[in-house]
Amino acid sequence: MLSRLIRTYLTNYRGYLTAVVALQFVATAAMLYLPTLNADIIDNGVAEGDTDYILRIGGWMLVVSVVQVVCTIAAQYFGARTALGVGRDIRHDLLHRVNTFSAREVGRFGAPSLITRTTNDVQQVQLLVVMSTAILVMAPIMCIGGIAMGVHVAPGLSWLLAIAVPILGLTMALIIARMIPGFRAMQERIDAVNRVLREQITGIRVVRAFVRERHEIDRFARANDHLADATLRVGRLMALMFPLVMLITNVTIVAVIWFGGHAVSDGSVEIGALTAMMSYAMQIMMSVMMASFLAMMAPRATVCAERIWEVLDTDTSVVSPTDPIGFATDPSTVEFRGAEFRYPGADDPVLRDIGFRVEKGTTTAIVGSTGSGKTTVLGLIPRLIDVTAGAVLVGGTDVRRLDPDQLRSAIGLVPQRPYLFSGTIAANIRHGKPDATDEEIWEALRIAQADDFVARMPDGLDTTVAQGGTTVSGGQRQRLAIARALIRRPSVYLFDDSFSALDLSTDARLRAALRPATRDAAVIVVAQRISTIVDADQIVVLNRGRIVGLGRHDDLVETCETYAEIVESQLAIQDVS
Repeated sequence: MLSRLIRTYLTNYRGYLTAVVALQFVATAAMLYLPTLNADIIDNGVAEGDTDYILRIGGWMLVVSVVQVVCTIAAQYFGARTALGVGRDIRHDLLHRVNTFSAREVGRFGAPSLITRTTNDVQQVQLLVVMSTAILVMAPIMCIGGIAMGVHVAPGLSWLLAIAVPILGLTMALIIARMIPGFRAMQERIDAVNRVLREQITGIRVVRAFVRERHEIDRFARANDHLADATLRVGRLMALMFPLVMLITNVTIVAVIWFGGHAVSDGSVEIGALTAMMSYAMQIMMSVMMASFLAMMAPRATVCAERIWEVLDTDTSVVSPTDPIGFATDPSTVEFRGAEFRYPGADDPVLRDIGFRVEKGTTTAIVGSTGSGKTTVLGLIPRLIDVTAGAVLVGGTDVRRLDPDQLRSAIGLVPQRPYLFSGTIAANIRHGKPDATDEEIWEALRIAQADDFVARMPDGLDTTVAQGGTTVSGGQRQRLAIARALIRRPSVYLFDDSFSALDLSTDARLRAALRPATRDAAVIVVAQRISTIVDADQIVVLNRGRIVGLGRHDDLVETCETYAEIVESQLAIQDVS
């Protein structure tokens, strides 16, 4: 997975990679050439007392060193540009893919995991690319070149390298094999910490209201401890790797000095050659150490790459049509024809045989007990999810044959949990219509019964709201979300329990203001309060995913037992209060 990911995203940076390889090759060749020059100075300059020779070869060593430094800096620059570009491209594709997901795919991964994959996981892959451009080219050249040069200058000592290098490679391979499962556990536990922390920050009011601070602290501590345990297990292996590498390296150097010293005394090896051999042995071991550092990062990056590909390879269940068509009739009509929705692997469908029609200029209400499928019905219209049987038509065309952008531009949705983005009130309203004027915003706020409290705010439309709208009340948040839907003047309005936080007086004023504003559109309202939908043109009553009643309020009270029970329970509550 890792090689596939890197290979895919490095394609656009072939020029940079070519420059990195060429520059690293020159820099490494210069580094390998320096010990030979040093040996030449010792054997032919120092031993012979030839100062001119020493200065001439020393000057040449200086030139080679400058070339090495310049090439290394340039290679690092192009490598960093490549790695940053790869990270940017992966994050772009991840976000694009997540934006195509339906509620089913988002629920499968979970928001905390998707955030971790887009940030931490991509960062690990990006870091590996940075290190690879610096090490992956240099290490093999240095290792192979060092062995070749070592054999050239001191053939009698090359057997030491033939023993040390395989031992070092085998040691690294065994440690890395044990690190991969540890890194996988680390990433999963980072997800868990992000999930717990996100829940606690989002639900801080609930935590405090129910005096659950200690419980939540303990819950976070457990997730944190699990992450720490996984990190420590991997850290112990990391801590073991470098001492072993240094041990093998130092033993190799001692062996070179020991056997090389005997060779010098025998006259079979010159002192300069022995010095060069020591330098090459150190370079070989250093290249293996660099490779071990890269190999130490590779397991974690491999796990991260698997998690990234898991998202990139996931196709949304809401697929755009290859040959989209337009609305057959006025888009202000919605029709369900035997619609069914079933989660993958579920024994029973959430919705079954849903059939009703909403005409232009009418209001249809959907009521039912909790879990009866009301929100799921609304989600089928803008294709937040797709039917698994039957069809949903908007403007006389199956929504699966419409271009998703065209479909959703005709719909104004106020979700069950209205969400405001961090920014000003005007910016949030303009999510519905980016080019809306201030006058249009105030008109939408007036219809939504939000103009009064916005006008009282210090900066009016320029008042800043926090992410999620936590700086305004639930009722204010609902009214701002309604204004955001109203300003685009869609052909279909979907209100998913959007009046639940409003008092009865505000609810009545809002419904009265909505009638003239939505006279040319189809309106579908999911509601719990009967008073909100008592005047609807038709009411759809759901029970366990089936329609058990369809008609007006007065008729359903007489003919639908489920609806009558809902009405009776609310009247009883009002009598008690």
